[in-house]
Amino acid sequence: MMELTSSIGSSKQLLWLASIFSGIISCLLVHTSTAILSSLLFKVYGKLSSAEKIEWNNRGFSTFHALFVSSASFYLLILSDIFDEDSNDDLVINRSSTLSNTVLGVSVGYFLTDLAMILWHFPALGGLEYVLHHGLSMFSIVLSLLSGQVQIYVLMVLFSESTTPFVNLRWYLDIAGLKNTKLYIGNGIALFFGWLVARIFLFMFLFFHAWTHFDEVKGIFPLGFYSLLVVPPVLAIMNIFWFWKIAKGLVKTLTKAKHSK
Repeated sequence: MMELTSSIGSSKQLLWLASIFSGIISCLLVHTSTAILSSLLFKVYGKLSSAEKIEWNNRGFSTFHALFVSSASFYLLILSDIFDEDSNDDLVINRSSTLSNTVLGVSVGYFLTDLAMILWHFPALGGLEYVLHHGLSMFSIVLSLLSGQVQIYVLMVLFSESTTPFVNLRWYLDIAGLKNTKLYIGNGIALFFGWLVARIFLFMFLFFHAWTHFDEVKGIFPLGFYSLLVVPPVLAIMNIFWFWKIAKGLVKTLTKAKHSK
């Protein structure tokens, strides 16, 4: 780790610190704004318990982060030419930019904030699986920031956060007593297919890409190399487990809706 940080310029360090701090401040602002706006716009919010209000507000800034990081990841991976193999002679796994570093820094700020809240209210906001998920995510992002390597894979994983708004909307509708609405059913279907694409198929593509670029992958610094071999598979297993639960829930909801007609 010392070898990684010794060659980093002060300007990059300031950028990372600023982006991480911005991520933390943004989360806190959205958390507060969610509480204020929800109390004004949603009658159900005033009827929630204090624990439910904490989770309601927490899901507000997790949705904000998900929309930000998935949009930024889509732009960096698809619309920009940063990771286009024909755009320059640098190895794809060694490419980064000011924008990608900023996005990763903001995401670290989010995971720090959310993990702190999860641990403070443990286990109300999530169990050990969430602690593991956030810990692995921060570890991988920080390694990628320090080394400037494998950002393409980190951004692929961050794009999977695009499913989070659907997860949060399902919880909001549930807590508001709207489980029997068409919106709840439609959101469940969107969550199923979104999860299938962003957290199953995309991870399969990540593994395929890493395999076909293994000559480049072998050049990653040792800790980063072994982390790449371990962290994505662990996250993929967690995604498959959660996908199984989502599928079961969707089948249950559709069956109930069919019988109620």
